Amino acid sequence: MLEIQHLNKTFSTAAGNRVLDDFDLTMRPGEFVSLIGPSGCGKTTALRIVAGLLEQSSGTVVVDGKPSNGPSRDKAIVFQHFNLLPWRTAIDNVAYGLELHGIPKAQRMETAREYLDLVGLTASASKYPAELSGGMRQRIGIARALAIHPKLLLMDEPFGALDALTREHLQGQLARICVERNLTTLFVTHSIDEAIYLSDRVVVMGVQPGRIIAEFKVTMPKPRGEYNFRAEPEYASVREEIWRLLEQQIMRAERVA
Repeated sequence: MLEIQHLNKTFSTAAGNRVLDDFDLTMRPGEFVSLIGPSGCGKTTALRIVAGLLEQSSGTVVVDGKPSNGPSRDKAIVFQHFNLLPWRTAIDNVAYGLELHGIPKAQRMETAREYLDLVGLTASASKYPAELSGGMRQRIGIARALAIHPKLLLMDEPFGALDALTREHLQGQLARICVERNLTTLFVTHSIDEAIYLSDRVVVMGVQPGRIIAEFKVTMPKPRGEYNFRAEPEYASVREEIWRLLEQQIMRAERVA
């Protein structure tokens, strides 16, 4: 579903400004992959290039067998901040992407209602963003992304601005939706626990320059919210290895700074 080959991004000619170096990643349909790494390793840059919001210096991005170098209906992105239109109701925000793609009003409103129901916000359809909690607003953002039926869902720390309880609740909802809809999802996070909980694979990135240094398959059964996945030996083993790699990269960044 997604194939990234030899992706490079440099913001200037200075060697220290190479943000991504020979980044390769392939994802199967329905796979959930998390990118994790220290700040400045290029996680969000890679995601924005895949989304078509940022141009790569070199390399290729292919989605469902076709080159994908700009925004398209095949891809949807959910950001850390809600980015809802404050003058639109919840249902109108969900329908916004469909409106941009020229979908007739009756059809887009029917689809918007379907996805509001999917994220548990049917009763809030007529409310405005200011009337909703942070968790509810982020659920609207997820519904808006899903409503265009993307082949690839891109998520940039979508729960990073939420309190711990709301974050854990939405992780469970996202895990359920991804399994039910067989979504192919590329997810950026700073949380090892979140990455292990949600992912089929966790891809660890290093710094200076940003690059992939390791990846870990997570084979614990899904949905992981139905049992104490943290008590599984695999959880402890994978978490320890990821943290060891991240700690090395953080120390490396501090030495160079």
